[in-house]
Amino acid sequence: MTTLAIDPTADLLRWRSDREETLRQPHGWLSLVGLYALTATPRPVPGVPGRWSTDGADALVETDAADGVTDPQSREALVGVWRRTVREGRSTLVAAYVPAGRDDEDRLVVELLRRTGRLYLRVRDPRAAARTGFDGVPTHPYDPSWVLDVPVRWYDEPVEVTVGAAQHGLVHHVRLVGEIDVERDGVRHTLRLSGGHVPRSVAVLFSDEAEDLAPWRMLTIDVADRSAGPLRIDLNRTLNLPYAFSDSGTCPAPVEGNHLPFAVSVGERDPRGSAS
Repeated sequence: MTTLAIDPTADLLRWRSDREETLRQPHGWLSLVGLYALTATPRPVPGVPGRWSTDGADALVETDAADGVTDPQSREALVGVWRRTVREGRSTLVAAYVPAGRDDEDRLVVELLRRTGRLYLRVRDPRAAARTGFDGVPTHPYDPSWVLDVPVRWYDEPVEVTVGAAQHGLVHHVRLVGEIDVERDGVRHTLRLSGGHVPRSVAVLFSDEAEDLAPWRMLTIDVADRSAGPLRIDLNRTLNLPYAFSDSGTCPAPVEGNHLPFAVSVGERDPRGSAS
């Protein structure tokens, strides 16, 4: 049986193409145009009809039939006073609206999220400048020297920690599951791992000394078997979190100490220069 060798550069290019296709989705991370904290006083949200408020537990919305606000899944009209809620650290789409001159595929959607105990609305617009002007994520060239087999130490039990966020005043509660040692030119540093969003994976949020990057980035690491010894990490696949593309991101910051004391000049660069 013949095993075909995989060209790592071509494989990375395919991975980046899939990544950018996801970013280009009409209501993906490039479509964020506003983040608004709800208060007890009903108020309009820029670009979306209705009056929005919160009683602390739920979001309350007042809409008329003429407003044209619909449920984003069923497309049924939302009329009168209605309420929605979401758990801490989560988000859900609660409303959609088609502005004049647009069709249904070009509609705005409203996302409800809860961060640090408060409810926020985030508006997603397919015509957001970040999406319409998107021509790819700037990246460093592939460098095989950043594909590393690193020692890993798994914790017996997850460790709960609180970290900061891209938005001032917000925090996230993160479960740490282990740590790895990353070494470059004789300098070794420990990074702590959190649970990944993909099954059988972990994530590491970190910053480093390179100058053309967003303040911090993320690497997802596949973990097929925790008893298998060192982890293979490919820092060429380090990517930006949503906050790097938009001022409306609420992404968690790295856990304290997750800063590499050397430049990691691979992976995605800052898509907005110094703006993020």
